Amino acid sequence: MPITFVPETQTFYLDTDNTSAIFRVYDQGYILTEYWGKRIHHADLTRLQKVYASGFSPNYPGAVDRSWSLDLIPTEYPVYGGGDYRSPAVQVQFPDGSRLLDLKYHSHRVLEGKPELPGLPHLDGADCTLELTLCDDYSGLEVVLSYSLFEKIDIIARSARICNKTGAPLKVTRALSASIDLPRADFDMMGLYGAHIRERQLDRTPLRHGIQSVESRRGASSHQHNPFAALVSRETTEFSGDAYGAALIYSGNFVISAEVDSFDTTRFQLGINPFDFSWKLEDGEEFVTPEAVMTYTDQGLNRMSQNFHNAFRHHLGHTRIRNKVRPIVINNWEATYFDFDEEKLFDIIDCCKGLGIDTFVLDDGWFGKRYNDVCSLGDWVVNKDKLPHGLDPIIERCEQNGMSFGLWFEPEMVSEDSDLYRAHPEWAIHKEGRPFCTGRCQLVLDLANPEVLEYLKKALSDVLANHRISYVKWDMNRHITDAYSSALPADRQPEIYHRYMLNLYALLDYLNKRFPDVAFEGCSGGGGRFDAGMLYYMPQTWTSDDSDAIERLKIQYGTSFAYPPQCMTAHISASPNHQMGRVTPYDTRARVAMSASFGYELNPLHLTDEEREEIKNQTARYKKIAPLVTEGDFYRLISPFDRNCCAWMFVSPDKRRAVAVYVQKLGVPAWPRNLVYLAGLNPDARYRIEEMDGEFYGDELMHAGIALPWMGDFQSASFTLEQID
Repeated sequence: MPITFVPETQTFYLDTDNTSAIFRVYDQGYILTEYWGKRIHHADLTRLQKVYASGFSPNYPGAVDRSWSLDLIPTEYPVYGGGDYRSPAVQVQFPDGSRLLDLKYHSHRVLEGKPELPGLPHLDGADCTLELTLCDDYSGLEVVLSYSLFEKIDIIARSARICNKTGAPLKVTRALSASIDLPRADFDMMGLYGAHIRERQLDRTPLRHGIQSVESRRGASSHQHNPFAALVSRETTEFSGDAYGAALIYSGNFVISAEVDSFDTTRFQLGINPFDFSWKLEDGEEFVTPEAVMTYTDQGLNRMSQNFHNAFRHHLGHTRIRNKVRPIVINNWEATYFDFDEEKLFDIIDCCKGLGIDTFVLDDGWFGKRYNDVCSLGDWVVNKDKLPHGLDPIIERCEQNGMSFGLWFEPEMVSEDSDLYRAHPEWAIHKEGRPFCTGRCQLVLDLANPEVLEYLKKALSDVLANHRISYVKWDMNRHITDAYSSALPADRQPEIYHRYMLNLYALLDYLNKRFPDVAFEGCSGGGGRFDAGMLYYMPQTWTSDDSDAIERLKIQYGTSFAYPPQCMTAHISASPNHQMGRVTPYDTRARVAMSASFGYELNPLHLTDEEREEIKNQTARYKKIAPLVTEGDFYRLISPFDRNCCAWMFVSPDKRRAVAVYVQKLGVPAWPRNLVYLAGLNPDARYRIEEMDGEFYGDELMHAGIALPWMGDFQSASFTLEQID
C-alpha cells in the first residue's frame, strides 16, 4: 500500500514509485512535515527536527519548551493566529470578528482510488487517497486534507475541504489547496509569464528572502501568468537535478508563492488567490478547494514535465478525445475575418477537397448582426443576411467534401449592442449607475447568476442539438473588470469570481454530457486560459493568437513545461504571417504545427498548385506521426530561450518509434559544426532514420548526436526514426 501510517510514531508515509512524502502528528496534535523528495525507506526522521529557540518566535500553548514555535516548524496546512508569521494556508472570520484558528489532528482514513471533487475539475484514477481531518476544538471548524497518489507517474494531488460545524455562519477569506515547507532555500523559481500573442515565456529566478509569487487577478488564469510553477535546484537542467513542480486545476484567480523565511525554509503554496475573495459558509456547509497537482523528481525538468503530461493525458477529464488523435482542422478566421457569406464559404470548403483536412470550423461572424466586433455577442442565432439558408447548407457542403463541421462561440460575453443586453443589462458584470470598462467593445456575462447559466445552457443547446456539429471552438476575449453581480447580496460580492468559475464548469459539464460526440477546443484570445481546469472539459486549447512559427517556438516550448503537446492547437498560417509579417518556409511552419494538435489558418483559395500538393503531403505525414504526438513521451532538446535554434522530439512508449524536429531561427555565417543530441531512445537498439541513409544505435544518436547542415533563416529539419529488429 503506498500510504502507510505507523501508530507508534504517529507518522504517515506516502510513497510513489520514485518519491516519498513523510509527515507526522507531533506535540499537541500539530502536523509536522518531515520530508518530500526522492523515495527513501520508512525511517524515523524525528532526529532531523532540531529546533532552536528564537527571539520573537512565540510558543504555542503547552509547547514542550521555548524552542517549539509554529513560526519555526514545517507544517502541512498552516493557519493564522498561532504564532506562525508566515503565510497561512487557510483563514476564516467568525461572527464575533475573531480570525483565530488552531487546527490539530483529529482523525484520518485511507481510501482506495479517489473521491470526486464536487463541482470542480480534478484528476481521476488514483491508486489511493489519504483524508486527514484537522479540527479547531474551540470553534468546531474542521479541515479535511486530501492526498491522492498516482504511483507510476510520481504525482500527489492535493485539495482541502473546509467544513463548518460551528453552529453559526462564518466567512472563509483564504483557502489554499496545498502548502509545503521545504528545509532549504537554494532554489530557482520557474514560472510561465507573457501577454496576448506572447504567452508562456519561461522565467527562472533565484529565490530571495521574502515572498515571490505568480498570480492572476483577472478572473481567468490569464496570458500574463499560468497556474504552474516549479522550485528547482540552481544546477538543475532538463535531464538532471531536483525539481518540485506544482500546477493548479483551476481557471480563475490563482496564486502560487514561495516564501523564504529568515531561517532559509521555503514555504511553497498554491490555490485560489485570496485577493478580493471571501466565501460565506453557512453552518453545515463545506468549501472545497481546487486540486493541486504536485510532483518531485531528481531527474530534471524534462521528467517533471513528463509527470505532468502523463497526469493530464491519462487522468484529466472524461471527454471522447481525451487521449485520442485530434482531427486536422481548417479555420476560416484569417481567411475571411468577418467578411464572408454563404457563397464565399462554399468556395473555401470546396477548395479543401482532397487536401486531407478533417474539419472545417466557421469562426466569428455567423450569428446576430455580426459584421464586426462591436455587436451581437449573446445572440446565438444565425445571421440570415450572411447565411440566408442557415447553417445546414454549410454543413452539407462540408460533408460533401469529406469534412465535418465545427463552429465558434464566445458564450461568456455580451455586446452592449445585442438583443440579450437590451433585454437583460443586469446579466452583465458591472454596477448599474457607475461607468464601466469594456474590452473589444464587450462585457462579461455574470455567470455567478444562475439565470445566466440556464440561458447559456438553452442557447448553446439549441444550436448544437439542431445541427450536425462535431467541433466547437470556445472563445473568451476579455477579462473581468467592475466585479459586481446583481444576483449576489452585499456580503457575498467577493464570491463572484469563484462562483463564476463554478458555474462555467457546470455549463461545460452539462454540454459535455449532453453532446458527448462534440470535441470542444478552448480559447481566450489564444492562450489566455490555458490551464488544467479548462483541459478537463476541452482537451485542447488554441495556444496563441500568434500563429507565426518562429514565435510559436517559445510559446509551445514554454507551454510544454506543464502541458502535453497534444493539448496545444497549432495551425499553419499564411505567409507573410498576419501577426508578425514574417515570411517562413512552409516546411518549417508545418514541423512546428505538427508537434501539437494540427490544422490550418489560411485561405485555401489563395494556394498555388504546388502549395496544395505540399498540404496533401503535410496532412498525410501528420496522420502518420499523430499517434506519436498523442501517446509519445516528449523531450525538450534545445531551448529557444537560450539558443538561436530549438529542438524537441517524441518517443513512443516502447521506444521503437520517434520523431525529432530542429528549427533554426536566424542563419549564422561561418557555420560551425552543429550537433543535435536525441533523447529517450533505447541505447542498444538500432534505428533507421527516414531522412538519412544508414542505421544508427540509440546510444550513438543520444551521445554522439546528429550533425546538421548549414541552415539559413527560419529553416528546419526533421528526423523520423524506426527501430530495426
